[in-house]
Amino acid sequence: MICTADSKTKRIGLIDIGSNTIRLVVFEFSKRHGLKELQNIKTPARLYRYLNEDKEMSDEGISVLIDTLKSFGKVSDKFDVEELYPVATAAVRQSTNLDEIKSRVFEETGVSLTIVSESEEAFYGFYAVINTIEIEDGVTVDIGGGSTEVTYFEDKELKYSHSFPFGVVTLKEIFFKDKPHNDKEAINKTIEYVKEQFSSLRWLEKRYVPIIAIGGSARNIARIHQSKNEYPIAGVHGYEMDIDDLDDVFNTLVDTDESDLEDIDGLSKDRTDIIVQSNIVFKALYDEVGAKMFKFSRKGLREGVVMRILEKDFEMPFDRYKVFKNSLLELASDYNIDLDNANQRIMIAETMYYELRKQGYFEHSKSQKKFIRHAAFLYYLGAYIDADSSSQHTYYILSNSNINGINHKDRVKLALLASFKNKSLLKFYMDEIPWFSNDEQDRIQAFGGLLKFCHALDISNTSIVKGLYISNVDDDTIDLTIEYQGDAIAEMYQADRQKKHIEKITKKNLNLIFTKI
Repeated sequence: MICTADSKTKRIGLIDIGSNTIRLVVFEFSKRHGLKELQNIKTPARLYRYLNEDKEMSDEGISVLIDTLKSFGKVSDKFDVEELYPVATAAVRQSTNLDEIKSRVFEETGVSLTIVSESEEAFYGFYAVINTIEIEDGVTVDIGGGSTEVTYFEDKELKYSHSFPFGVVTLKEIFFKDKPHNDKEAINKTIEYVKEQFSSLRWLEKRYVPIIAIGGSARNIARIHQSKNEYPIAGVHGYEMDIDDLDDVFNTLVDTDESDLEDIDGLSKDRTDIIVQSNIVFKALYDEVGAKMFKFSRKGLREGVVMRILEKDFEMPFDRYKVFKNSLLELASDYNIDLDNANQRIMIAETMYYELRKQGYFEHSKSQKKFIRHAAFLYYLGAYIDADSSSQHTYYILSNSNINGINHKDRVKLALLASFKNKSLLKFYMDEIPWFSNDEQDRIQAFGGLLKFCHALDISNTSIVKGLYISNVDDDTIDLTIEYQGDAIAEMYQADRQKKHIEKITKKNLNLIFTKI
């Protein structure tokens, strides 16, 4: 049984004051719908440029910060933000005139700056990752403009963290000043420096775990790779690369003339001069960790801060051990899925799967059973948009949404199952995304057909079916007894129409025996 929670909401504005960019994100949270972004805007303030040799921020830099805060404050007011939190990281944190900055900001805007310490910055990124990605053990990395945070976690518990005093902007200033982005000497010196920094952490070497990358630089690397490979679905959250993929993006960047970098699909205009440095850091960390994969998280510092704030007002707003389950519940709320009907579909689908498995048509697999269960729960959620094209909407929504706790291939598989209508439409979807072997395609078609038939057994949405079982099997016929209460006229008609999907699986005629109890 899948159940939902209360609908109390809270709206929070968070201003992330980084060394490279200042960004406002307006969040709304409820336990029914989860954490949603209502607005996300940024400006490439490059505050680090306003620090002199003594790390003192100039009046001009402070004015840039204040003007941005005033502008973002007006946007927050438009969204009726209940609480506004401006949080500052490396550029402000490292300023020797920090007290002056905080004082002027408060005097001119009425807002109190929160300075995030190095350890807090690392923790918040880690916290967002473990609550949105289902990886038990891993390393997180968040490259900012003036610092780089790395953590190591086991069983979703933080073990070690460290903040390095370099970011993409500082690496550019140190090694690439007045040099092109692909200067070989600058690249080699940067690689040597970054490797030396990472090797100073004894707990980082050869962990052989996935790396989860956070932040704008990471998102740009992922988007470049997706564009190069004509990636067929949207979103970078949960996207996976390996060292060869990182090398491929790196080579693309260094082989491109500086004047042409803006033409690279996926690369933001304000990151063209710092993207090579971020790629160098990722490649060096991959080698140091002996990573199994490089995975991207769209959730980072900002989400981590907001999650901790929400824990003061909500009881267990997030559960790191039930990431995907909670994502399903949020989808159900977003698309108005009736939970009683969804649980009825799950019961029918699991029972039918079990009955067919006992007859040898499916092998025993917890993974397969989970997919059937989840797809039954979300089946035809696209009907919320348009009932006549519910399959198409279901497939598009699920395959292109950033769903926490599931990788991209499994997300598409879930979309194919939950949207199954017929073989030809399934083939149309799968032709767009050639990720599945012939065996996998056959299995998806079989499970999709099973779900289509089971959907017919609750077509009236009245939960009249109380049980079903295979009561007899002979050479060319299977008898399926369906126990029900109430009026089953709609289910009888639809089940008879859709039984062909079960007959394709069994290669036998399906005889439906409706029995009132």
